[in-house]
Amino acid sequence: QVQLVESGGGSVQAGGSLRLSCAASGRTLPTYYAMAWFRQVPGKEREFVATISWPNMSFDGGSESGRFTISGDKVKRTMYLQMNSLKPEDTAIYYCGVDVHSSLPLRVPGAVDYWGQGTQVTVSS
Repeated sequence: QVQLVESGGGSVQAGGSLRLSCAASGRTLPTYYAMAWFRQVPGKEREFVATISWPNMSFDGGSESGRFTISGDKVKRTMYLQMNSLKPEDTAIYYCGVDVHSSLPLRVPGAVDYWGQGTQVTVSS
C-alpha cells in the first residue's frame, strides 16, 4: 500500500500563487513509476494537469504549463506543483496519483493505482 499525502492548497486571489506537494510513503516504490496531478470540480470528471516520471524525472506540464510547473524530489519521493497566475477557473480539488506499474506519462485517472486525499484550491476574482 502506498500512501500519498498532499499539502499546500488554500484560498488565493486571482493572480496569486500556490505550491502543492504530494509525498509518497508506505511500501517501497519501484524504480520506475509515474506520478501526476489531476483536478476535479463538482459535476465534472477528474482532469489531468501534469505528470512526472521516476527515475529520469521527465515530465509533461500539460495545457497549463505556461503557469504551472511540475517537479519532483527523487530522494524524498515527493512531487510538487507550482501554480502561478492563478485564475478562478483553476478552483478545484487537486489530487495526486501514482502508477506503480509504469513510468510512462500518467495522464488518465484510470491508470492511477493510488490516490491522495485531495487538497482544495480556491481562487477568487
